[in-house]
Amino acid sequence: MQSNIEVFKERNAWLQRTGMNGPTLEIIGAPEEKASGAAARELSAGLTRLGFCGPQAGKIILDVDKTLPEEGYRIGGGKISGGSDNGLLYGAFAFLRELAQGKEPFEIKEESAPKARFRVLNHWDSVSGKVERGYSGNSLFFKDSKLCFDESEIIDYARLIASVGINAICLNNVNVPPDAARLIFPESIEKLKSLAAIFRQFGIRVAVSVAFDSPVIDGLDTADPLDEAVSLWWNERASELYRNIPDFAGFVVKADSEFRGGPAALGRTQADGANMLARALAPHGGTVFWRCFIYDCLQDWRDQSIDRPKAPYELFMPQDGMFDENVVLQIKHGPVDFQVREPNSPLLGAMKHTAQGLELQITQEYTGQQIDLYCLPVQWEEILAFPEASGGELRSIIGSKITTIAGVANCGKSSNWTGHALAQLNLYGFGRMAWDPSLSAREVAGEWARLTFGEPWERVRDLCLKSREAYEKYTTPLALGWMVNIHHHYGPSPEGYEFMKWGSYHRASHSALGVDRTSKGTGLTKQYNGKLAETLDDMDACPEELLLFFHRVPFNYRLKSGKTLLQRLYDDHFEGAEMVEGFISEWQALKSQLAPEVFESVSKKLALQLENAKEWRDVVNTYFYRLTETPDEAGRKIYV
Repeated sequence: MQSNIEVFKERNAWLQRTGMNGPTLEIIGAPEEKASGAAARELSAGLTRLGFCGPQAGKIILDVDKTLPEEGYRIGGGKISGGSDNGLLYGAFAFLRELAQGKEPFEIKEESAPKARFRVLNHWDSVSGKVERGYSGNSLFFKDSKLCFDESEIIDYARLIASVGINAICLNNVNVPPDAARLIFPESIEKLKSLAAIFRQFGIRVAVSVAFDSPVIDGLDTADPLDEAVSLWWNERASELYRNIPDFAGFVVKADSEFRGGPAALGRTQADGANMLARALAPHGGTVFWRCFIYDCLQDWRDQSIDRPKAPYELFMPQDGMFDENVVLQIKHGPVDFQVREPNSPLLGAMKHTAQGLELQITQEYTGQQIDLYCLPVQWEEILAFPEASGGELRSIIGSKITTIAGVANCGKSSNWTGHALAQLNLYGFGRMAWDPSLSAREVAGEWARLTFGEPWERVRDLCLKSREAYEKYTTPLALGWMVNIHHHYGPSPEGYEFMKWGSYHRASHSALGVDRTSKGTGLTKQYNGKLAETLDDMDACPEELLLFFHRVPFNYRLKSGKTLLQRLYDDHFEGAEMVEGFISEWQALKSQLAPEVFESVSKKLALQLENAKEWRDVVNTYFYRLTETPDEAGRKIYV
């Protein structure tokens, strides 16, 4: 992962102990003309950056060992082995990661292989050059409605994401007008081919988002997946793509969702639509990543029989076993939409005969927008530990039922790719946890902080790890969700979505809060496995962090702490803002140990975060006070 500052005190100490000045390691094997030469180049460049230069002291042997998993590697005894050229590249990156954290080269021993077959970044780039939720700057790939990129910049970006194990990238946004999704049309193929060639050097396959209605854009009368002319059109597009890009990964598709066209609009099933595309790609080894984010977005708020979180399960479960082998159903981690806290989607792991993908969001759309500090790996660790349909932790079925982990990404043309220097942790953490879902947030945050900041790494790590708790407290604790400003999704608006058609409701009254999703309410709890369903169905047994997602709770209900629900809401909002004040103090104390530009940029972000935290605190506390006319027991000021 690209560092903000290159402070490797452990490396310097090692050099001093050994008395070495000079290339201490010679690289043997992996000639430049082979693809595995990428591993040699990265290793050589990395050793130079880390200062291993001077008289010869040892050899590192690079070797492709076909007995290892294809993308796996083994490090030990002065040798890096990979199951393929790509595995060797991952091994070289892993060796450099350990070396940069202070380990001595010939003491590094590690063997690893990824759990998920596909570890994908889904970019939200528009062909205009803008990025939806583009908190990190403009697109790396597009400008003025065409593919337009700086080759050296793309090389750096490819190296960045390959270093944490990403092996596929979807270049364009699923949320685009159909006429903008023309990357598979002849006028784009040559540029797409050039871009794919750059990513290929780093073991990354290119995918694109396509509009289901693309044949109509090109002049056909219909996009009906059972129409022979439509199938022929997609077959021709696929053949042309693979003639130019033989390792093309496939299509990401958002269909029948939020006003996009799809098979349901034509009287066909989701399987009909996905399979038609899959059969065009199958002869070439391509995959269809079919997103399951489908729900009624024209809901009448008066109609309490419709419950948005139930929709994906109701739609896709009856079609289990109907999808072709090269279709992956890509499922958002929660049944709503990347909220600060929600349960896992009941669809994850429930389908026994269909490949599934776990979709996470790196962009922080609802979690601070790379203004507010928010450590997403903390949330992802909880998601990976959540029970899946058969009762085990979700991470236990990654590599079997779940073949793909996709992260919605908005990396862009900023000085650090992510807009906020500390938001780099989220990109790093996604790659590492997609590779190895057993990793904890503490482990990946520690790695990233040590690689990036050197000596103060533990203090930076600990600050980041507390950030999810703070954000949850001053925004929407207890899985309350939403309450954000409509459209831009930043800052508080307690009833911003309450009477809208999107199905995002909390239904607050003067006496109670939350939606009853139990077996006596909308019935969402019945979509979970038996034991979990029983737990979630019982207000007293339901984990409190999910309480307001599943239950309609009186404000005077006593939580396990003895506090009323209302007092817990007051306390959390005050405490969350106070935590941000603490972050500012902690960051200021690190000033002498940080690069000035990093210190200043993060200081400015934290100041904005404190303004946001106070705004959330005051708006939400006032909202609940006005509903209940019950004061804060601690007597703190509420702006009534």
